[in-house]
Amino acid sequence: MPVMPIPVITMNMAGTTTTMTEARVLQRLLAWASPSFPIGGFAYSAGLETAIARGTVRDASASRRWIADSIGHGSAHNEAILAAEACRTSQDRQRVAELSELCLALTPALHRHAESIAMGNAFAAAVSAWPGELTRLLPSPCAYPVAFGAVAGACGIGIETALIAYLTAYTQAQISVAIRLIPIGQTQGLGILVALEHLIEVEVRSLSSLTIDDLGSAGITADIAAMNHETLETKIFRS
Repeated sequence: MPVMPIPVITMNMAGTTTTMTEARVLQRLLAWASPSFPIGGFAYSAGLETAIARGTVRDASASRRWIADSIGHGSAHNEAILAAEACRTSQDRQRVAELSELCLALTPALHRHAESIAMGNAFAAAVSAWPGELTRLLPSPCAYPVAFGAVAGACGIGIETALIAYLTAYTQAQISVAIRLIPIGQTQGLGILVALEHLIEVEVRSLSSLTIDDLGSAGITADIAAMNHETLETKIFRS
């Protein structure tokens, strides 16, 4: 049986043309979306800590619904739209800066605002380990979803592929919070991840074609939980 050639993705950066195989794309996204990637994601709960402390989220089923709501029509939905637009316009420095400003302006809570900046700046610093000046078009500070999308775009990574990685990483981080705080077991956590695979796939198909004109959130409960995080007497997470 003949060996099939590995497809390549062509990208333009800093006036040069390079190629990156699909295997290399997968390697990078696995690294960037990994819980061990040094952006400090383990320190943030995106408001879920408050929901657990107040009894809004009490078990694996409620955790799954909380995450699904965020992806479907909450903060993660908006962040994915902004990441997609940053991926689409990654070579336009002014546009990327505007998207970062918009992302931070739409962040409803102080701790979530700080979370986005800290993770975005850490992401920019971490990806500088790769060649190609991947962060040359990023503003400082840069909101995390915009940084993720823009760097993916600078590598020629497709929007849907980038969003699958971004939303899966978001889901895993939220599950980790539930495992530590409710607590639920690792098996239940994996059950949530499996249950949300189809939702992420379906949402990404829609999100990849949306623009900032489609931004909008109905995640009021989650937004209030994020705002109330500052007033929690005991905190494990920073948001």
